[in-house]
Amino acid sequence: MFKKDEEQKNNPFEENNFNNSENDNEENKVSENKEENAEENDDKTIENTVKETDSETLKEELENLNNKYLRLAADFDNFRKRQAQERENLLKYGAEDTLKKIITVLDTFERARKSVLDLTECEKVKESYEVGIKQLYDTLDKIGLKKIEAKGAEFDPNLHEAVMRTPTNEHPADTVIDELQTGYKLYDKVLRPTFVNVAAENNEDNSKNEETTEE
Repeated sequence: MFKKDEEQKNNPFEENNFNNSENDNEENKVSENKEENAEENDDKTIENTVKETDSETLKEELENLNNKYLRLAADFDNFRKRQAQERENLLKYGAEDTLKKIITVLDTFERARKSVLDLTECEKVKESYEVGIKQLYDTLDKIGLKKIEAKGAEFDPNLHEAVMRTPTNEHPADTVIDELQTGYKLYDKVLRPTFVNVAAENNEDNSKNEETTEE
């Protein structure tokens, strides 16, 4: 009898034994699924962590590249402005050395004109000279060379160089009485200041007036 029960217990075709086997298999499957899910979750967590790390690294690299680009753009813009300024100065003042040489020729013309002003028998010479020098000045004016007009103006150390000071009551102090040598500018740049005689206060007359008043 015990033998028969044992055989029934070990017989897989018995209904109870079959059900128990299925339950065991289902439990094993559930356990395996839990383990697989746990492993899958762990893999996803690791994957998400890696993605977040990669994303932060990419953001940092992008920010560094963007900063480098901004610095490079700023440097290039400054370089472009410097080049434009240098090109403008070259076009504007490129003839400076040449014009400085021409100035000495103008001095000769000026001296010649003064020497013939009072010669009435040389009217044709003076007329020809005036035409020639006017043409020369007009040409130089077109390329930017201009006279610095000084006579009658207030003394300006940026434009004039005082080589004489004459005490006088006929002109206000610091007024240019006479031009001793013409000055020139290239556009707004002074090539040579005008040498001038400047009016100064006449202290002798003031002293005489003060003495007269006291008497």
